[in-house]
Amino acid sequence: MDFALTDEQEAFRKTVRTWVEKECPKEVALELEKKEFEYPHELFAKMAEAGFHGIAIDEEYGGSGGTELDQVILIRELARSLGGIAWIWGINAFAGAKSVGYYGTEEQKRRFLPDIAEGRTKFAISLTEPAGGTDLLGVLKTTATRSEDGWVINGQKIWSTQAHVADYLLLLARTEKNPVKKTRGTTLFLVPRETPGVECRQIPKLGMKNVGSCEVFLDDVFVPDDLVLGEPGQAWYMLLKTLNNERIVMSALALGILDGVIEEAKRYLQERDVFGRKLGQMQVLQHYYADMLIAQKSAELLVYEAAWRQAEGLECGMHANMAKIVASEGAVTAADRGIQIFGGMGYALETQMQRYWRDARLYRIGPIANEMARNSIAEMAGLPRSF
Repeated sequence: MDFALTDEQEAFRKTVRTWVEKECPKEVALELEKKEFEYPHELFAKMAEAGFHGIAIDEEYGGSGGTELDQVILIRELARSLGGIAWIWGINAFAGAKSVGYYGTEEQKRRFLPDIAEGRTKFAISLTEPAGGTDLLGVLKTTATRSEDGWVINGQKIWSTQAHVADYLLLLARTEKNPVKKTRGTTLFLVPRETPGVECRQIPKLGMKNVGSCEVFLDDVFVPDDLVLGEPGQAWYMLLKTLNNERIVMSALALGILDGVIEEAKRYLQERDVFGRKLGQMQVLQHYYADMLIAQKSAELLVYEAAWRQAEGLECGMHANMAKIVASEGAVTAADRGIQIFGGMGYALETQMQRYWRDARLYRIGPIANEMARNSIAEMAGLPRSF
């Protein structure tokens, strides 16, 4: 068994690290984060210039190739500095590139993937509804009704990341009134945000402030047939692969936050003098730091295995959920302990640790709460469905 990155992957990781240190070091990320309702368009464009939006898009569609493993390497390095702001790359990668890449027609792939790779098109995911959270299907009230040459959509979505600046919404709607099973009769649409009847409102929130999370209102929104993604009525079965990719990318982002926390904690432990000695000589804080390293290695192994399995076309649902749980909980706990290491300064907005904590905290509750992810793991392992 070989747990090391290939020479090519390691070279890519170092290239991204160099780019991050030049274009978006932690100090820049801290300043960006203060602008709560200002989307970082310039940073998104710099990522495009670096070719990052083309990662894991086939070369025949204008991308630079690569697999889900390359996605993980990239967003981990971005998040080490950017924290949750790195999601401006992640949301486009799975809601746009992978969703169209997995299920789009040949015409849709040629229409959308080159623009995604060049950073000319942004996507948002619009699945969650106000009454449901993780229970996407149980409370799905957004409907799409057949009309001439297309569909008319009505409903409401929430927690739609970067919907306010997106060109398209990857949107889930019910297209059958009384399906035999709730997993049937749902369809995915690529809804142009500028379509009449679409309204987006940003939600003030604790972390990931300038990425933008939105409520989306749809009032008689017409979507033509050529913007239906995949087979009508079969959206849920398609979404499973997309959502696994989301969890893998998200877990890699949390792992990157954990990397950043460890760097900040080590620096402070080595520099800070207390009671005539270095802070890092205090045994309890050494234990905190050791636990961070343990969490980092545990998350790394799970995240990379999940990404490898998806890249190989193997079943990865359980692995993606495990990676998401371990990485997100490890990042939150490490950042909380990091604030404790910093003492009073850990509570100051001028430090990085509080930013990491606020950004990481989201990934324990969304887009699937870790409690629900644990239910899924148990069910996939053979236990009956929980209630």
